[in-house]
Amino acid sequence: MSEIRLAAETRSEFGKGAARRARRAGFVPGVVYGHGHAPVHLNLPGHDLMMALKTPNALLVVPIDGKDEYVLPKAVQREAIKRTIEHVDLLLVKRGEKVTVEVPVHAEGELAPGGNLLEHVLQALPIEAEATHLPEAVTVSVEGLEAGASIHAKDITLPAGVALAVEADAVVLQVIAAQAAPAEEEAVEAEAGAEA
Repeated sequence: MSEIRLAAETRSEFGKGAARRARRAGFVPGVVYGHGHAPVHLNLPGHDLMMALKTPNALLVVPIDGKDEYVLPKAVQREAIKRTIEHVDLLLVKRGEKVTVEVPVHAEGELAPGGNLLEHVLQALPIEAEATHLPEAVTVSVEGLEAGASIHAKDITLPAGVALAVEADAVVLQVIAAQAAPAEEEAVEAEAGAEA
């Protein structure tokens, strides 16, 4: 995963009024914490941050006290209707440090014929990996799977240096048999009654 560099400035004003002024100016208030450091309050460029957060577990580089630091988004607060970013909590990480994050699970391939449905039991898979080498997603093949089949966490091939942070037997995906529509069921029952 590539690093995304954001220009950020240290924030000295706090409270709702200061946050509103920052948002009007195109910034998003944020806090960086971790590694025993005192929290650092920043204003981040709103558009650049929004684009960066389109990538799951984006590794961001922000200037703190004149030095570039790696951070991961930990909590993002969005406005309820417009979905704009209101505030972001960032976790300070170091190169080589292992972190636990959730990565999206993508299914590829076609299920066996019969109109079966694929259920994502886990939308995201908890993994542990080096902070600077986080995968964007994991891909799972569901080619030819029939109703009743399931894929467990241990069945997923992970990139080198990545470990599961969930029980190996946890169900990630399962195939559910297609159910007949109510009108079809009534027609089948009527045919069975007529034959009897």
